[in-house]
Amino acid sequence: MSQAEPEISQDAQRVITYAEAGVEALQEEMRRDPSIFYIGQGIGPRGGNFQQSRGLWAEFGGDRVRDTPIAERAQAGLGVGAALAGSHPVVDIVFLDFVLEAICEIIQQASTIHYISDGKFKVPLVIRAAGGGVRSTGPHHSHTFYSFFMHIPGLKVALPSTPYDVKGLMKTALRDQNPVVFIDHKGLYGVKGPVPKEEYLIPFGKAAIKRTGEHVTIVALSQMVHRALQAATLLEKQGISAEVIDPRTLAPFDSETILTSVAKTGRLVIVDEAYAACGVSAEIAAIVATQALYDLDSPIHRICALPAPHAFSPSLDNYLIPSVDRIVSEVARVAKDRS
Repeated sequence: MSQAEPEISQDAQRVITYAEAGVEALQEEMRRDPSIFYIGQGIGPRGGNFQQSRGLWAEFGGDRVRDTPIAERAQAGLGVGAALAGSHPVVDIVFLDFVLEAICEIIQQASTIHYISDGKFKVPLVIRAAGGGVRSTGPHHSHTFYSFFMHIPGLKVALPSTPYDVKGLMKTALRDQNPVVFIDHKGLYGVKGPVPKEEYLIPFGKAAIKRTGEHVTIVALSQMVHRALQAATLLEKQGISAEVIDPRTLAPFDSETILTSVAKTGRLVIVDEAYAACGVSAEIAAIVATQALYDLDSPIHRICALPAPHAFSPSLDNYLIPSVDRIVSEVARVAKDRS
């Protein structure tokens, strides 16, 4: 089964990590635009918890790369004010779980100001944070809250799964005049992949077909893209051809790519590390059920985190989060359903 990543030429590409690709995007855009500055907890000389800002402080100094106290609402409020004053701040919350401390500034202020000012004010702000369960870090450092922001008009939401995507989407975010919530996955920072040397941007609202297939469409998010691709390789041995789609951004959202795929395969499975209730998977299911019901040969199926707090026990946490084996088993059932 052929792999599909049409944006990447494989000729003489560098291979770098997800973290390095994000740093490159910030370096290039900060050199290009002096209004961009970066703030967050431990993102200065230390380079961030995940080395997501490594080298920025050395190049740009403490005025443009500044450590902050543990005060997420203050960080976000500072970012909103600076954006209104003409800067383009990047506010690194570090752990997505603690974005809840800043939720009022993001949802009540950043997302609404352009509208309530009748377009007179813009808020070019990037809120960056890392989500997802890694190494069984429990209920305070494992969440995937991206559906909160997809729900809110006025916010753009990026969810990159590869080094190529994190660089291209970050550069796009830093040229956007709207507030962008940019969500990395903690488990992806060390993942390596090809990233072109030449400049490129990835437009928001354009999904990527990570693998082509004929029998079932799998829409996967963030780290689940990698697990879905592993599952697709195993499913091929069972004679099941799976197409894997990564939305890449949740707002704006590319429904057309998914609808086209479902029209071809007749089946849809959504793999999401977040909880199922009121989440992104529910929205994708609703879009397809509304616009492509008669293309479906079997019910839409969702594979999500089980509805329980994340655990410190590795075996329990691994049970809660969708695994490759679970994806293979549940997709196979859907693909073989001829009812």
